[in-house]
Amino acid sequence: LGILVSSGSCTTGISTSGRGNPSRGTARQQGGLPTPSSCPLRRGVAGMRSRQRMFAAVMRLLLKCLRLGQRRRFKLVRQVEQLWHYGHLCLRSLLYNSFTNGDVVLDSLFEPIYWLVDHVTRWFGVVFVALVIGLTSSIVAIVYICLLPLILQTYTPAWICWHLTYGHWNLIMIVFHYYMAITTSPGHPPQAKNDLTGVSICRKCIAPKPARTHHCSICNRCVLKMDHHCPWLNNCVGHYNHRYFFSFCLFMTMGCIYCSISGWEMFRDAYAAIERMKLLEKERLQVAANQTYYQTPPPTFSFHQRAFHKSVVYLWVLCSSVALALGALTLWHAALITRGETSIERHINRKERQRLQKKGKVFRNPYSYGSWDNWKVFLGVDVPRHWLTRVLLPSPHLPHGTGLSWDLPPCVMEQRTPLLAI
Repeated sequence: LGILVSSGSCTTGISTSGRGNPSRGTARQQGGLPTPSSCPLRRGVAGMRSRQRMFAAVMRLLLKCLRLGQRRRFKLVRQVEQLWHYGHLCLRSLLYNSFTNGDVVLDSLFEPIYWLVDHVTRWFGVVFVALVIGLTSSIVAIVYICLLPLILQTYTPAWICWHLTYGHWNLIMIVFHYYMAITTSPGHPPQAKNDLTGVSICRKCIAPKPARTHHCSICNRCVLKMDHHCPWLNNCVGHYNHRYFFSFCLFMTMGCIYCSISGWEMFRDAYAAIERMKLLEKERLQVAANQTYYQTPPPTFSFHQRAFHKSVVYLWVLCSSVALALGALTLWHAALITRGETSIERHINRKERQRLQKKGKVFRNPYSYGSWDNWKVFLGVDVPRHWLTRVLLPSPHLPHGTGLSWDLPPCVMEQRTPLLAI
């Protein structure tokens, strides 16, 4: 039996055997047990051990807290990941479409802008048409009131005949084709589903859509051979009025170039006269401010003179601007007609050309019959005399075909290359 006996501040261990040999304990005390002289060392060792145990307990508690916080954090992260995957799965199950790509997403994001543009264009179409009529009428009025009397007084008879003939012919062609472009329907597919064989189904009309037909979001209808919706016509440009639209752009550009070239000298004189008027007006105001009545005041210009010079400047600036802008648009459409495609088909054919090029194939436009034949088909020229009666003179003739099917026109002599060629 081991007993710890306390003596003062020192503790000694006395071993007593219950079986009766006290001399053995005395000998162990004499041989190895600490004496009172070794008590400070033992206290230091005991204090160090107690501090170590306390530090170890604190560290275990800290590690336990960190482990608990880490577990909670990992649990929260796992819950968030599970919720994210679940929401993503639900969203894909509701909205997944194998045809969805970057273009579809971009169109969906820009849908509010498209809606705004469509409604603004629809409501302001009448304003644009009135603006075209007003600007064109103002140019014609200036020509008749200001320039024509001057031409009759100063030009030779040959030049007078030229200006009268060309100017009136160009004006008639502009008025005729603009009126036909805004009043002629571009053509719409029939609503009866048994009347035609549709290439696809319009997702907005839910009706068969023939080849080269597209849906106009402004008119809210499918248009045969749709090129674009023109706000300056307040109408779609399609199968039945495409020729009127292009002819209007062409003759309007020719008329603006004719006015700009013919009125260049008049514009220079009128601009110099306006600058001289401004200078003399400034001098007249200075004379009136100084009250030097003995000086002769500068001459004043009448309202007719001011209006004449400003009208000439207005005519030249407007005609030059329209000639540049509308001329670029006319050249663009001329290039499309040469290739036998519309503005919408250009983007479609470009994507199709890139797709087939990756497969080692060549894309061929099935509606292109060659540059010259494309112009003949577009203008409706079947015989040589049609260049005079249908192109150089106003003609309300209909285009080839019905816009529902695209058979070989009679003016095309031979079949062209098929759609795809390996």
